[in-house]
Amino acid sequence: MQDTEQNTPEATGSAPAGPIAIEPATGNSPDVGTEPVSSPETHFWRTNLNDDELDSLAGTESDGTNSTASLAESISEYRRIHGRTYTQKTDYWGPNDEQQNEGLELEHYWETLLLGDKLFLAPLRENPGKVLDVGTGTGIWAIDFADEFPASDVIGVDISPIQPSWVPPNCRFQFDDVEKPWTWSPDFDFIHLRHMEACISDWPAFYDQIYAHLKPGGYFEMKDFDIEFRSQAYGDDLPEDHIYRRWGKVFFEAANRLGKSMDQSRGNHKIADSLRAAGFVDVVEKTWSVPIGGWAKDPVLKEIGQCNLEFHDESLEGFSMFLLTQVMGWERIPAAVFVAECRKALKDPELRTVILLQDVYGRKPGNSE
Repeated sequence: MQDTEQNTPEATGSAPAGPIAIEPATGNSPDVGTEPVSSPETHFWRTNLNDDELDSLAGTESDGTNSTASLAESISEYRRIHGRTYTQKTDYWGPNDEQQNEGLELEHYWETLLLGDKLFLAPLRENPGKVLDVGTGTGIWAIDFADEFPASDVIGVDISPIQPSWVPPNCRFQFDDVEKPWTWSPDFDFIHLRHMEACISDWPAFYDQIYAHLKPGGYFEMKDFDIEFRSQAYGDDLPEDHIYRRWGKVFFEAANRLGKSMDQSRGNHKIADSLRAAGFVDVVEKTWSVPIGGWAKDPVLKEIGQCNLEFHDESLEGFSMFLLTQVMGWERIPAAVFVAECRKALKDPELRTVILLQDVYGRKPGNSE
């Protein structure tokens, strides 16, 4: 396992989420196939929340029935494409259905195991007060953090209402587009983010917004994949026509077409340098070559690799089909064949496949610094 850690901090804690009840409406929503995503068939989720609760979820003040109706519509519509469901935000490529969510739970498990059964590496104070989990997904990180730090106030934010209804009392979820101006007060002790690859159009502006919403002395931590798979059997000699090479080229191009780069983790210290440019200090980065499959000899890495393979096997289609068909313009069958070829390679123990994972954190200077 490759380790490029600049120093080894002691890590502490995890963060919370709150009680929200969301139920799916009945009815059928047909596949849109390869129809343009600008005019998809929609399906609605109903929420049993009142106007004030809806405003609270969005982190906004109520300005009447029309605004509430607009809010409910914006957080409850989703599209169905090739049998998978997606948020109504047309440039977000990840499904929000049960199959994808099960994969995200697996990912959370093996990443926590990789960090030594920790939810983060930043050297937080013993009882971090206010915590924000950006792109919370299923909310599992926020829920685990809230359980570990019952005195913390944890907010998980996402564009899809897919979080559970029953969560720790110190944890709540809000639904919003984090690329838009934030309306939270600038007093977070810790802001956490992971796997927002190809989700952000302007990373420098996004880092500036995170920096502005931290208290002096507060920490930001993020995790990010380099999405090109690598073979330790081949190293740098992997042929250009290998599925891993072709895979990387296609998806970097797809992200560029969306205007949302996937290259945050590529190159030396790119995220760390970006955080320093935003004003963060004490920036620490750590990079792992994470196995995919159970080929590693170390028992912990073997378990991580087995879970990582199951995660990719569960999630690869969902990550891929929107970008291949809706962004790159491929027909469904060639796209499915491409995904199947990659799946087959990931399961080949002779390739000793890895994916690079980077964790970077930094601190906002205190007032006296």
